[in-house]
Amino acid sequence: MQLCYFWNNIISTCGVPKIIINDRDPKFTSEFWTSLYDILGTKPAFSTSYHPQTDGLAERMIQTMEDILRRFCAYGMEYKDHEGYTHYWVTLLPEVQLAYNTSQNSTTGKSPSVVEEGWNPLLPVDHLKKNLLTIHPTAKNFHYMWKKACDTAARWIAEEKYN
Repeated sequence: MQLCYFWNNIISTCGVPKIIINDRDPKFTSEFWTSLYDILGTKPAFSTSYHPQTDGLAERMIQTMEDILRRFCAYGMEYKDHEGYTHYWVTLLPEVQLAYNTSQNSTTGKSPSVVEEGWNPLLPVDHLKKNLLTIHPTAKNFHYMWKKACDTAARWIAEEKYN
């Protein structure tokens, strides 16, 4: 199960990491992980309790994501926005992820996408046509709702950076 998760969420999207920094969690110090590190040529690096700044950036990112998700969850599993549309917060997670990954980090001055990939992905809003009158109503509504979800997530991310 651990290997499946590691493959699907790390290796398949980013490749094999050269180094993995962790906080000595038994999950990552087990015989399985030690063997996997050897097979992949990955070097394990362990943070120490005497150097908590090692985990600082990761902890800050986790705190920001928790704060954003808490705002989504505050509405319950389902909520209606001010225009009467029903949303299930879990369906908005991809927009939250995209908004976070394309927002500028106050420490690095770059977005996570730029740091990892070297560029920010193009967003549907980047190709927004000036005249939406000829667009199919369902496509227009999808674009409107998608943009609104991304804008909300981006606003919340910006608010978390300064709190």
